[in-house]
Amino acid sequence: MNLLNSISFGAIIRTSPVKILLTWTMVILENILLILLPLFIGYAIDGVLEQSFNPLVWFACVLLALVVVSVLRRFYDTRVFGALRVKLAEMLAFKLRAAPVSVKDARLTMSRELVDFLENDLPRVFTAVIQLIATVVILAAFHIYLAFSVVFAAGLMCLIYGLFHDRFTHLNSKLNDQLEQQVWVLSHRPLVAVSAHFERLKRCEIRLSDTEAWVYGLIFLVLFIAVLSNLWMVQLIPDISVGQVFSIVTYSLEFVDTAIMLPITLQTLSRLSEISKRLNQPVDSATNQEVIHDV
Repeated sequence: MNLLNSISFGAIIRTSPVKILLTWTMVILENILLILLPLFIGYAIDGVLEQSFNPLVWFACVLLALVVVSVLRRFYDTRVFGALRVKLAEMLAFKLRAAPVSVKDARLTMSRELVDFLENDLPRVFTAVIQLIATVVILAAFHIYLAFSVVFAAGLMCLIYGLFHDRFTHLNSKLNDQLEQQVWVLSHRPLVAVSAHFERLKRCEIRLSDTEAWVYGLIFLVLFIAVLSNLWMVQLIPDISVGQVFSIVTYSLEFVDTAIMLPITLQTLSRLSEISKRLNQPVDSATNQEVIHDV
């Protein structure tokens, strides 16, 4: 796949599909082991209380396997995605050879975000999806109402993000417009114009941050209500043990921790989608650098 024709996640992945597939396989294995921890902790607690140490040994084995897989994946990931960043930068530099330096600098920096997403954010998405599914299944095994509680909360969370999606896209576009002017402003404009440029950047970032604060405040409120509901519904389970209560509370809290990754990922994808379109736009070397955007 020639990255010069189209720069996208698909094009980047097709440059090294086997290596990337191997990293994803290790991510999935790591997350399966991770999601099993609270369950094995609960078994270990009940085992120790009953003076049986076999569950504790199994818990130790899961921990050891998790450490080994996590370390190996991080060694491998750094090398695979580092090579991808170099390859993408070389191809994009050739594609933008006629572009103004300011645009070239900004877009080369932006392009790294695509690979950063594959290396850092996508594994967290795998974590979120695997843990959300496992959490719902495990909570349903204790009581179906516990699963209904978290599923309903997840639906409300996605609805809240959907109401703000267009605003995130608009604000990210304005921020990237301003970033493309930075090198030219620093090189050709007086100090007053430089100050105005950074003031505009600050306003873009503040409005993005304010929007994030509203979104995540509402989402956390919904998720914490789900946790409190599950804690209250523990009374519905007959003959429940201490270890089972621990597992239910832990999985409910993990649901909060992982569910928040979904709107974060959607927001990141909105930004990266805008960046991908920008990287594929033709740039004229005579582009007027005086275009300064306000929000």
